[in-house]
Amino acid sequence: MGMTAQDITEQLTSLRNDEQRTILMRFFKTAPGEYGAGDEFLGIRVPQTRHIAKLAARDTQLSEIPQLLSSPWHEIRLCALLILVLKFERLSSARLHNDAAAIAERDQILKLYLSHARQANNWDLVDLSAPKLLGSWLLLPSSLGDRKEKLRQLDRLSASPCLWEQRMSIVCTWKPLQKGDPTWCQRYAEIHLRHPHDLMHKAVGWMLREMGKRCSMELLRGFLSRHVREMPRTTLRYAIEKMPEQERQYWMNIPRTPPTP
Repeated sequence: MGMTAQDITEQLTSLRNDEQRTILMRFFKTAPGEYGAGDEFLGIRVPQTRHIAKLAARDTQLSEIPQLLSSPWHEIRLCALLILVLKFERLSSARLHNDAAAIAERDQILKLYLSHARQANNWDLVDLSAPKLLGSWLLLPSSLGDRKEKLRQLDRLSASPCLWEQRMSIVCTWKPLQKGDPTWCQRYAEIHLRHPHDLMHKAVGWMLREMGKRCSMELLRGFLSRHVREMPRTTLRYAIEKMPEQERQYWMNIPRTPPTP
Protein backbone atom coordinates (compact mmCIF):
# COMPACT_ATOMS: atom_id res chain seq x y z
CA MET A 1 0.00 0.00 0.00
CA GLY A 2 1.31 3.43 -0.92
CA MET A 3 1.88 6.39 1.36
CA THR A 4 -1.22 8.35 2.24
CA ALA A 5 -1.55 12.13 2.32
CA GLN A 6 -1.39 11.89 6.10
CA ASP A 7 1.85 9.85 5.96
CA ILE A 8 3.47 12.40 3.66
CA THR A 9 2.25 15.33 5.75
CA GLU A 10 3.63 13.77 8.93
CA GLN A 11 7.02 13.11 7.34
CA LEU A 12 7.29 16.67 6.07
CA THR A 13 6.09 18.39 9.21
CA SER A 14 8.64 16.40 11.24
CA LEU A 15 11.36 18.23 9.28
CA ARG A 16 10.16 21.70 10.26
CA ASN A 17 12.99 24.22 10.70
CA ASP A 18 11.87 27.55 12.12
CA GLU A 19 15.09 29.39 11.29
CA GLN A 20 14.88 28.32 7.65
CA ARG A 21 11.15 29.07 7.70
CA THR A 22 11.80 32.74 8.45
CA ILE A 23 14.28 32.96 5.57
CA LEU A 24 11.91 31.30 3.10
CA MET A 25 8.92 33.41 4.04
CA ARG A 26 10.97 36.54 3.39
CA PHE A 27 12.41 35.17 0.13
CA PHE A 28 9.01 34.16 -1.25
CA LYS A 29 7.40 37.51 -0.38
CA THR A 30 4.73 36.36 2.06
CA ALA A 31 4.16 39.68 3.83
CA PRO A 32 0.79 41.46 3.42
CA GLY A 33 0.53 43.06 0.00
CA GLU A 34 3.32 40.95 -1.51
CA TYR A 35 2.71 38.31 -4.20
CA GLY A 36 3.03 35.39 -1.75
CA ALA A 37 1.00 37.02 0.99
CA GLY A 38 -0.34 34.55 3.53
CA ASP A 39 1.68 31.53 2.38
CA GLU A 40 3.08 29.42 5.20
CA PHE A 41 6.39 27.55 5.19
CA LEU A 42 7.72 24.68 7.27
CA GLY A 43 11.30 25.67 6.49
CA ILE A 44 12.23 22.52 4.55
CA ARG A 45 14.89 22.59 1.86
CA VAL A 46 13.86 21.47 -1.63
CA PRO A 47 16.15 18.38 -1.71
CA GLN A 48 14.40 17.09 1.43
CA THR A 49 11.00 17.59 -0.17
CA ARG A 50 12.20 15.90 -3.36
CA HIS A 51 13.41 12.90 -1.37
CA ILE A 52 9.99 12.35 0.19
CA ALA A 53 8.26 12.91 -3.15
CA LYS A 54 10.48 10.24 -4.72
CA LEU A 55 9.63 7.77 -1.96
CA ALA A 56 5.92 8.46 -2.39
CA ALA A 57 5.62 8.78 -6.17
CA ARG A 58 5.48 5.13 -7.19
CA ASP A 59 2.67 3.91 -4.96
CA THR A 60 0.80 6.93 -3.63
CA GLN A 61 -2.67 7.03 -5.18
CA LEU A 62 -3.75 10.07 -7.17
CA SER A 63 -6.76 10.30 -4.90
CA GLU A 64 -4.37 11.38 -2.08
CA ILE A 65 -2.99 14.34 -4.02
CA PRO A 66 -5.87 16.85 -3.65
CA GLN A 67 -5.53 16.68 0.14
CA LEU A 68 -1.83 17.52 -0.14
CA LEU A 69 -2.52 20.34 -2.59
CA SER A 70 -5.02 21.87 -0.19
CA SER A 71 -2.43 22.02 2.61
CA PRO A 72 -1.63 25.45 4.04
CA TRP A 73 2.06 24.47 4.00
CA HIS A 74 4.02 25.45 0.90
CA GLU A 75 6.37 22.45 1.04
CA ILE A 76 3.50 19.98 1.25
CA ARG A 77 1.91 21.47 -1.87
CA LEU A 78 5.32 21.33 -3.55
CA CYS A 79 5.68 17.67 -2.61
CA ALA A 80 2.29 16.92 -4.17
CA LEU A 81 3.31 18.64 -7.40
CA LEU A 82 6.63 16.79 -7.49
CA ILE A 83 4.80 13.49 -7.04
CA LEU A 84 2.63 14.33 -10.06
CA VAL A 85 5.73 15.23 -12.08
CA LEU A 86 7.45 11.95 -11.20
CA LYS A 87 4.35 9.92 -12.01
CA PHE A 88 3.92 11.73 -15.33
CA GLU A 89 7.57 11.28 -16.30
CA ARG A 90 7.40 7.56 -15.56
CA LEU A 91 4.48 7.31 -18.00
CA SER A 92 6.26 9.34 -20.70
CA SER A 93 9.18 7.11 -21.68
CA ALA A 94 9.61 6.56 -25.41
CA ARG A 95 8.06 3.09 -25.28
CA LEU A 96 4.93 4.47 -23.58
CA HIS A 97 4.33 7.50 -25.80
CA ASN A 98 1.52 5.81 -27.70
CA ASP A 99 0.48 3.25 -25.11
CA ALA A 100 -3.26 3.61 -24.50
CA ALA A 101 -3.08 2.92 -20.77
CA ALA A 102 -0.19 5.35 -20.31
CA ILE A 103 -2.03 8.03 -22.29
CA ALA A 104 -5.09 7.61 -20.07
CA GLU A 105 -3.00 7.88 -16.89
CA ARG A 106 -1.07 10.91 -18.17
CA ASP A 107 -4.32 12.64 -19.04
CA GLN A 108 -5.70 11.86 -15.59
CA ILE A 109 -2.66 13.47 -13.99
CA LEU A 110 -2.89 16.47 -16.29
CA LYS A 111 -6.58 17.01 -15.49
CA LEU A 112 -5.86 16.78 -11.78
CA TYR A 113 -3.06 19.32 -12.16
CA LEU A 114 -5.19 21.78 -14.12
CA SER A 115 -8.14 21.46 -11.76
CA HIS A 116 -5.87 22.42 -8.83
CA ALA A 117 -3.64 24.86 -10.71
CA ARG A 118 -4.25 27.73 -8.32
CA GLN A 119 -2.79 25.71 -5.47
CA ALA A 120 0.57 26.18 -7.20
CA ASN A 121 0.50 29.69 -5.82
CA ASN A 122 4.08 30.84 -6.00
CA TRP A 123 6.64 31.00 -8.78
CA ASP A 124 8.66 27.98 -7.59
CA LEU A 125 5.57 25.77 -7.47
CA VAL A 126 4.71 26.77 -11.03
CA ASP A 127 8.24 26.50 -12.39
CA LEU A 128 8.91 23.07 -10.88
CA SER A 129 5.68 21.60 -12.24
CA ALA A 130 4.31 23.35 -15.34
CA PRO A 131 7.19 22.64 -17.77
CA LYS A 132 7.37 18.94 -16.91
CA LEU A 133 3.62 18.35 -16.71
CA LEU A 134 1.84 20.80 -18.95
CA GLY A 135 4.82 21.35 -21.23
CA SER A 136 5.42 17.63 -21.74
CA TRP A 137 1.70 17.09 -22.38
CA LEU A 138 1.90 19.52 -25.30
CA LEU A 139 4.33 17.14 -26.99
CA LEU A 140 2.62 13.85 -26.25
CA PRO A 141 -0.44 12.01 -27.61
CA SER A 142 -3.53 12.73 -25.55
CA SER A 143 -7.10 11.51 -25.49
CA LEU A 144 -8.17 14.96 -24.28
CA GLY A 145 -7.72 16.48 -27.71
CA ASP A 146 -5.33 17.53 -30.46
CA ARG A 147 -3.15 20.65 -30.75
CA LYS A 148 -6.27 22.80 -31.01
CA GLU A 149 -7.47 21.58 -27.61
CA LYS A 150 -4.04 22.09 -26.11
CA LEU A 151 -4.06 25.65 -27.40
CA ARG A 152 -7.48 26.12 -25.85
CA GLN A 153 -6.22 24.98 -22.46
CA LEU A 154 -3.20 27.29 -22.58
CA ASP A 155 -5.31 30.18 -23.83
CA ARG A 156 -7.61 29.63 -20.86
CA LEU A 157 -4.68 29.76 -18.47
CA SER A 158 -3.20 32.82 -20.15
CA ALA A 159 -6.52 34.68 -19.86
CA SER A 160 -7.03 33.71 -16.22
CA PRO A 161 -7.18 36.46 -13.59
CA CYS A 162 -4.78 34.31 -11.52
CA LEU A 163 -1.11 35.29 -11.87
CA TRP A 164 0.05 31.71 -11.30
CA GLU A 165 -2.12 30.25 -14.07
CA GLN A 166 -0.86 32.99 -16.37
CA ARG A 167 2.72 32.07 -15.51
CA MET A 168 1.99 28.41 -16.24
CA SER A 169 0.97 29.30 -19.79
CA ILE A 170 4.38 30.79 -20.58
CA VAL A 171 6.84 28.68 -18.55
CA CYS A 172 5.35 25.42 -19.83
CA THR A 173 6.64 26.37 -23.29
CA TRP A 174 10.15 25.53 -22.08
CA LYS A 175 9.58 21.85 -22.84
CA PRO A 176 8.60 22.37 -26.51
CA LEU A 177 11.57 24.74 -26.83
CA GLN A 178 13.83 21.90 -25.68
CA LYS A 179 12.51 19.90 -28.62
CA GLY A 180 13.04 22.76 -31.07
CA ASP A 181 9.44 24.00 -31.29
CA PRO A 182 9.26 27.79 -30.72
CA THR A 183 5.61 28.29 -31.69
CA TRP A 184 4.17 27.96 -28.18
CA CYS A 185 6.70 30.36 -26.72
CA GLN A 186 6.14 32.96 -29.42
CA ARG A 187 2.38 32.88 -28.95
CA TYR A 188 2.35 33.28 -25.17
CA ALA A 189 5.29 35.67 -25.05
CA GLU A 190 3.28 38.00 -27.29
CA ILE A 191 0.13 37.54 -25.22
CA HIS A 192 1.94 38.40 -21.97
CA LEU A 193 4.32 41.03 -23.34
CA ARG A 194 2.50 43.93 -21.68
CA HIS A 195 1.72 42.12 -18.44
CA PRO A 196 2.05 44.48 -15.45
CA HIS A 197 3.73 42.06 -13.01
CA ASP A 198 7.49 41.72 -12.66
CA LEU A 199 7.22 37.94 -12.23
CA MET A 200 5.69 37.71 -15.69
CA HIS A 201 8.33 40.04 -17.16
CA LYS A 202 10.97 37.61 -15.89
CA ALA A 203 9.11 34.52 -17.10
CA VAL A 204 8.60 35.88 -20.61
CA GLY A 205 12.22 37.02 -20.87
CA TRP A 206 13.42 33.64 -19.59
CA MET A 207 11.45 31.75 -22.24
CA LEU A 208 12.58 34.10 -25.00
CA ARG A 209 16.19 33.53 -23.93
CA GLU A 210 15.55 29.79 -24.09
CA MET A 211 14.07 30.19 -27.57
CA GLY A 212 17.30 31.80 -28.74
CA LYS A 213 19.38 29.11 -27.03
CA ARG A 214 17.34 26.04 -27.98
CA CYS A 215 15.89 27.00 -31.35
CA SER A 216 17.53 29.94 -33.10
CA MET A 217 19.12 33.26 -32.19
CA GLU A 218 17.69 34.59 -35.44
CA LEU A 219 14.18 33.75 -34.20
CA LEU A 220 14.92 35.68 -31.01
CA ARG A 221 16.32 38.62 -32.96
CA GLY A 222 13.24 38.62 -35.16
CA PHE A 223 10.96 38.68 -32.10
CA LEU A 224 12.98 41.52 -30.60
CA SER A 225 12.87 43.49 -33.85
CA ARG A 226 9.08 43.34 -33.79
CA HIS A 227 8.57 43.97 -30.08
CA VAL A 228 11.63 45.55 -28.44
CA ARG A 229 10.05 49.01 -28.19
CA GLU A 230 7.13 47.68 -26.17
CA MET A 231 8.97 45.18 -23.98
CA PRO A 232 9.49 45.81 -20.26
CA ARG A 233 13.18 46.33 -19.53
CA THR A 234 13.30 43.27 -17.28
CA THR A 235 11.91 41.07 -20.07
CA LEU A 236 14.49 42.44 -22.49
CA ARG A 237 17.40 41.96 -20.08
CA TYR A 238 16.43 38.34 -19.50
CA ALA A 239 15.90 37.67 -23.21
CA ILE A 240 19.31 38.97 -24.33
CA GLU A 241 21.33 37.58 -21.44
CA LYS A 242 23.26 35.09 -23.59
CA MET A 243 24.09 37.55 -26.37
CA PRO A 244 27.53 39.16 -26.72
CA GLU A 245 27.93 42.37 -24.71
CA GLN A 246 27.98 44.61 -27.78
CA GLU A 247 24.71 43.18 -29.06
CA ARG A 248 23.10 43.42 -25.62
CA GLN A 249 23.97 47.10 -25.55
CA TYR A 250 22.45 47.55 -29.01
CA TRP A 251 19.09 46.16 -27.91
CA MET A 252 19.09 47.94 -24.55
CA ASN A 253 19.76 51.30 -26.21
CA ILE A 254 16.73 51.14 -28.51
CA PRO A 255 14.22 53.63 -27.08
CA ARG A 256 11.11 52.12 -25.56
CA THR A 257 7.74 53.40 -26.76
CA PRO A 258 5.69 54.52 -23.75
CA PRO A 259 2.54 52.40 -23.30
CA THR A 260 -0.68 53.96 -24.50
CA PRO A 261 -2.71 55.30 -21.52
